[in-house]
Amino acid sequence: MKHAAGLLAFIARFVVLGLALAFVVGLLWPGTGERLRQRFGLDHGAAPPAVHAAPPVAAPTLSYADAVARAAPSVVNIYANKTVTEQALRMYTDPWMQQVFGGVPVGSVKRREQSLGSGVIVSADGYVLTNNHVIANADDIQVLLYDGRVAKATLVGADPETDLAVLKIDAGNLPVAHILPHTSLRPGDVVLAIGNPFGLNQTVTMGIVSAIGRQLSSSSPEDFIQTDAAINLGNSGGALVDARGNLVGINTLLIGKAANAEGIGFAIPVDSAKKVLDQIIDTGHVVRGWLGADYTFVPVAANGGLPAAARGVMLADVYPGGPAALAGLQPRDILLGIGGHAITDPSDLRKREAALKPGSTVDVTGLRNGVPFRASLTVAQRPARVDENSLDG
Repeated sequence: MKHAAGLLAFIARFVVLGLALAFVVGLLWPGTGERLRQRFGLDHGAAPPAVHAAPPVAAPTLSYADAVARAAPSVVNIYANKTVTEQALRMYTDPWMQQVFGGVPVGSVKRREQSLGSGVIVSADGYVLTNNHVIANADDIQVLLYDGRVAKATLVGADPETDLAVLKIDAGNLPVAHILPHTSLRPGDVVLAIGNPFGLNQTVTMGIVSAIGRQLSSSSPEDFIQTDAAINLGNSGGALVDARGNLVGINTLLIGKAANAEGIGFAIPVDSAKKVLDQIIDTGHVVRGWLGADYTFVPVAANGGLPAAARGVMLADVYPGGPAALAGLQPRDILLGIGGHAITDPSDLRKREAALKPGSTVDVTGLRNGVPFRASLTVAQRPARVDENSLDG
């Protein structure tokens, strides 16, 4: 028994001595143990290093500041001044006489009136797009640039059909709006409206494209972008841009709370605005084709005799002496094609009609009382339209 206890004590002393020696060797010569294990084939792979999780990265802040910075310098404030003549009245001093007879005309007086609006610089040589109703009848137009400069503007031409006007300013180093060769918008795309609401200077509002191809008049060939981006008085003629700062439309009007509406504004698509701009610069006005007829959707009853794929339009009225009347077309005729193209609906025909060159000849096909017919029309120039509707914005 004593022999066994002595043996255990001897082994314990050597174990303690071995551990102490290993500690000293590891302290003085780091890595010795690993090299010995590798030499005697005892290394079965080092433990993988500890993986430390990367600190969480904050999500980027959603902002359209870059788009605004790209587009805002090309947006200008417009101050259109005009002289208004009003009837002057001399009022009775007696309250009863005033109530019964009102005032007595004593001539006319003139006063100055100023309209506020916005515009977009679309060329480096000083052409500015704005709304026609902003500068209508103005005898003095001043443009306030983004950098604080003020320039006098001259009217190059206007187009009441699209409510567009082209101004020209004489200034150098002008920032120009970014316009893509072709603009493709979809409902739901984010858009920003930049303008001068209520004279507050440049203001940005955000919304989405609510709809495209909106027709605001049964007789107009133009369609509009509908948006819920806030468009207020003074925004007219300002820029509607996409999330990258590219110009997609010219803000023109809104349906306000007086009509129990909210978030319904309209802009002229930039592709349409470019066509108007080019024609006004070239000729001073816009020329559109005219067939001399009003048309509407084909009634369901009349549609019974049509091919399944055809939609077309029905003539609601034919103007005496116009191209349609001279070609023998009659009210209630159904037009299915024009110039070799199928007609889908009234909006489609209005666009094709406007694109026709006055003086050219175009063939139309259709049905009269279910019987197919073909006629040839000599296109006339669309008469000027006087729009008496008041436009907000």
